[in-house]
Amino acid sequence: MIDPNTTTAEIALRLKALRESMGMNEREFADKTGVDTATLDDYENSRVEIPVGFLAEAAHACDCDLTALLTGKEGHLRTYSLVRQGQGLLARRHPSYKYRRLADRFAKPGMEPFMVTVPWRPDSTASKPSQHNGEEFIYLLEGRLEVRLGEEIVLMNPSDALYFDSSTPHELRSLDNREATFLDVVL
Repeated sequence: MIDPNTTTAEIALRLKALRESMGMNEREFADKTGVDTATLDDYENSRVEIPVGFLAEAAHACDCDLTALLTGKEGHLRTYSLVRQGQGLLARRHPSYKYRRLADRFAKPGMEPFMVTVPWRPDSTASKPSQHNGEEFIYLLEGRLEVRLGEEIVLMNPSDALYFDSSTPHELRSLDNREATFLDVVL
């Protein structure tokens, strides 16, 4: 499990070190990961939270393990990785969401599965939409979820599944004054 004291600043330092170790300047890395240089600069200098989707994209672009970016250590299992209920690498990559990475011990997984819990919040406290390269799959387990995809709003109930292009700005909000929990797979 990730050290709960790991800060955005520590992850930002690892992100910048990864870019530099690949011999890429900010423009090259930004192009490779699908963000603009101003956003990358914000991430590398820990001025904003770094979306987990972006970290997964950066790890993929550099043939690096996401666990290495999050913790400084690499996954080591190659045949299978079993994560028991309530376990998994805790990755607080959004101010209010709780992510548990479900493939943190597997070496360079081909997808990034997470168990995500989104607390209820009133509509007036909207968060900044996330946007990154790749695709995403959400399977809602508990609660109800509002997913904003660009200008569209999708309402989800338990056992609903949603697959979308992650380059579309997306934002999640639980409904009915209770949290929502879902399986999220980032490709």
